[in-house]
Amino acid sequence: QVQLVESGGGLVQAGGSLRLSCAASGSIFRFNVMGWYRQAPGKQRELVASILSGGSTNYADSMKGRVTISRDNAKNTVYLQMNSLRPEDTAVYYCNTDLYGRTYWGQGTQVTVSS
Repeated sequence: QVQLVESGGGLVQAGGSLRLSCAASGSIFRFNVMGWYRQAPGKQRELVASILSGGSTNYADSMKGRVTISRDNAKNTVYLQMNSLRPEDTAVYYCNTDLYGRTYWGQGTQVTVSS
């Protein structure tokens, strides 16, 4: 069983920054990949960024240059640093991983960007 707990969301003005955290139960060494997704009202959930156990990263085109995903294996935590936020970045942001063929999601953290 894997539990993922996101934190760090909130209300920020356009152009501002937020750092999201995803704390996992147990060692994140178990996970080949961890990712951040987001879902805006009325839209499908979409990938924001992902990071492999070796450190390789992948970013959605809409977020490239504005976000950085990182992992702290000692703290079993994955971070998403978001800069230059835009109103269209408003969404619930979810942490995600897979283990032994099963997908796990956190409860999500709301990010609201005001214009």
